Amino acid sequence: MASRSSWKSRLKRSRLRAPGWTRPGLAALFWLCVTQSVCGAGAAKAVMQKDAEFDVTYNDTVTSVNQTTYAFNHTISRNKTEGVRVTVDVLEQTLEAPILFVVRQKQAVMSFQVPLILRGLYQRKYPYKHVGRTLCQPPTRAASETQYFFVDVSTLSSHRTNYQLRVSRVESFTLQTDKKFSFTASPSQPQFFKYVFPDGMDTVIVKVNSDVNFPCSVMSVQDIQCPVYDLDNNVGFIGMYQTMTKKGAITVQRKDFPSNSFYVVVVVKTEDEACGGPLRFYPLQPDELIDAGNRTKDLDVLVSPAINSEKYVIGMLFCLGIFLSFYVVTLLVACMENKRLKRREMYENAPDMSPAETGKTPASPYEYGSFADNGSTLSSEAVTDSATSTDNNYGYLGQEPFKRRPFLSHLHHVAVRIERSLDSVARSRQESLSSVEEDDYDTLDDIDSDKNIVRTKKYLCVSDLARKDKRVLSKKYQIYFWNIATIAVFYALPVIQLVITYQTVVNVTGNQDICYYNFLCAHPLGALSAFNNILSNLGYVMLGLLFLLIVLKRDVIHNRALVRNDLNALECGIPKHFGVYYAMGTALMMEGLLSACYHVCPNYTNFQFDTSFMYMIAGLCMLKLYQKRHPDINASAYTAYACLAGVIFFSVLGVVFGRGNMVFWIVFSVIHILATMFLSTQLYYMGRWRLDAGILRRIVYVIYTDCIRQCSGPMYIDRMVLLVMGNIVNWSLAAYGLIERPNDFASYLLAIAICNLLLYFAFYIIMKLRSGERIKCLPLVCILFTAVVWGFALYFFFQGLSTWQKTPAESREHNRDCILLSFFDDHDIWHFLSSIAMFGSFLVLLTMDDDLDTVQRDKIFVF
Repeated sequence: MASRSSWKSRLKRSRLRAPGWTRPGLAALFWLCVTQSVCGAGAAKAVMQKDAEFDVTYNDTVTSVNQTTYAFNHTISRNKTEGVRVTVDVLEQTLEAPILFVVRQKQAVMSFQVPLILRGLYQRKYPYKHVGRTLCQPPTRAASETQYFFVDVSTLSSHRTNYQLRVSRVESFTLQTDKKFSFTASPSQPQFFKYVFPDGMDTVIVKVNSDVNFPCSVMSVQDIQCPVYDLDNNVGFIGMYQTMTKKGAITVQRKDFPSNSFYVVVVVKTEDEACGGPLRFYPLQPDELIDAGNRTKDLDVLVSPAINSEKYVIGMLFCLGIFLSFYVVTLLVACMENKRLKRREMYENAPDMSPAETGKTPASPYEYGSFADNGSTLSSEAVTDSATSTDNNYGYLGQEPFKRRPFLSHLHHVAVRIERSLDSVARSRQESLSSVEEDDYDTLDDIDSDKNIVRTKKYLCVSDLARKDKRVLSKKYQIYFWNIATIAVFYALPVIQLVITYQTVVNVTGNQDICYYNFLCAHPLGALSAFNNILSNLGYVMLGLLFLLIVLKRDVIHNRALVRNDLNALECGIPKHFGVYYAMGTALMMEGLLSACYHVCPNYTNFQFDTSFMYMIAGLCMLKLYQKRHPDINASAYTAYACLAGVIFFSVLGVVFGRGNMVFWIVFSVIHILATMFLSTQLYYMGRWRLDAGILRRIVYVIYTDCIRQCSGPMYIDRMVLLVMGNIVNWSLAAYGLIERPNDFASYLLAIAICNLLLYFAFYIIMKLRSGERIKCLPLVCILFTAVVWGFALYFFFQGLSTWQKTPAESREHNRDCILLSFFDDHDIWHFLSSIAMFGSFLVLLTMDDDLDTVQRDKIFVF
């Protein structure tokens, strides 16, 4: 206004000096030229200012020579915030020279053109003739203050263009806690509202919902400042934002907003590709304008309080309490077992019983070989008698029950002591001269022929496949533990570094489409966005550690039994090798650690953190099941981990290239079937076959002799049944993958591993019962308990609260509220139950054959 008055005074002086400049039109033209800086262009604009009012529609025209300014004033209060919205309609589409609207406020200037041109994917242009924008609200320190703002309307078009302007107050501009507010938005008419934190409330959840999927939208939370970024091309500049279809939720903490308030901004995107919608057609010309159509969307917003610190404490104590209770129960069971063993030792070592009657004989400390290493018939019968004497002196496995007289029993035990004293000298000398390396046994020709003779028998016993030196096998299986420990260290360190980087990027950029959380139940703590999903993985670590302690206790007890030359430890039961058990416990702990890392920021690029050790756990369980009855011929740690590395490699390839790629699925299915056939042959012939140039000739010969020349059944019927069922299952899974080509390849691959594990486990249980063996009370309870827990765990797993196979907006459609203590969601309960179920499964493997601890190994069948 000051500059305008100064120019008026100059014009008055000029009229006194130049009488020819007395016409007001020339003076006005000169003033416009100077103030509008358009004289050089040979044009002049006439500025018209109007005092305007709210809720009044102004119909007017504009050209390149006239500009209209609408002046508004309104009173604002420090304790009350009112929104102001400017709505513009252009009745004619003048794309060459659009109308420019400039809104000048006290602390901000907002400008936009009409038609509004918004760009989409591949720079496609969408014009909008109806535009509505909400003005930002500068803060005021006074209790009440009158503020002015102006709306300038101008254009460079020489043709008259009609427009409509309306400025109105926004009702319910300030959102209330737990009060839903409905509104309508479109790409050219974004909406934003203000929320102020009430006293005593530090965290809230902003939820935006809609009844329809499309058009795709963006919700954003921004600090109170001007300008407000409320267009599709700038909504992600500041604050936190996420795309949405039907659901969107952002947890907001007071500490992140110094003004104790924030804006909730909702923008409808010009295209739907970001939300998984169809890719629209390409423009024919680079600058071609595309009709946007009707992209109006009805939404509602609700701000509700989040949980307080008390809920965090309750959630952590609940999580710790559940898994510490397993330590307490394990301690009680261990105490009861120790008391039972002490009573048994006192009974066996009673003063009126001779050493021969106790079933234990002194032997050389070097006596680590299995019973089958001694071919003496007398020794075999003697040990049989001693083993059966521990079970009330009755026979085993279909033999006629008998009871030996004390005198004959004493003679047999004396024979055992004499023969073992002589045999121990020869054996100790032989072992002192031989290396404990396993290769020393495999390089001898007579050993190879002995393998063929033993392993091709129709009925095998554990003693036939437990002939190698126990020290060699112990070292062999300890490599499982050391290898997985090394893998864990080198795998975990870069994973932790990467997820910290992910979380930092999310916190700095505010882009919440990076991570696939259940946003309706994601409780932040510090820099972590979803602390509850991380905390729930504590069970894997604690129960994995507990399993290691249980295995360590058994290992110590077994070693003590070997030191005191306990006959049951030396010659009876399934050979005790604990290396794979240690690897299983370590894998369970690493599954918890890496699952927690994955849930720091779950997304498409770090899925393998959560699944890698799942494959390892399934593989180790199958190897341990096979090792129980085949300790001499089980795979080495290097071979096992190499195969598991191949599985993880295919898992990554499947996620990256497997979506709809027929070539990949054909290659994978062929490899899957060939691997199944190779493994079946290896298991059926106990490794006594060769893959060389003559393999086809031998296959044809076997088919001719066994199937054509004489129709004879398979020699190993039990193995054949298992392998046929396994091939049927795996070929069916391969066919399903080839036909359906599921998007979640990682889960598909894990399903293959779990199906094979369950099939082998069921076969093992059936064959164990069929062989006359029994399942003791503790493993039976573990089996039943684990089966029930697995059932509930899988129910919660298939709830599918989020999925990185879809877009972030589509993933949020599956989000649901917390269901346990207002802190844990369905996936957290899956973590709880699956960790308990895995721990129970490990206990089943550990204790399943405890009934054989007093049975000679040449009476335990191999299957």
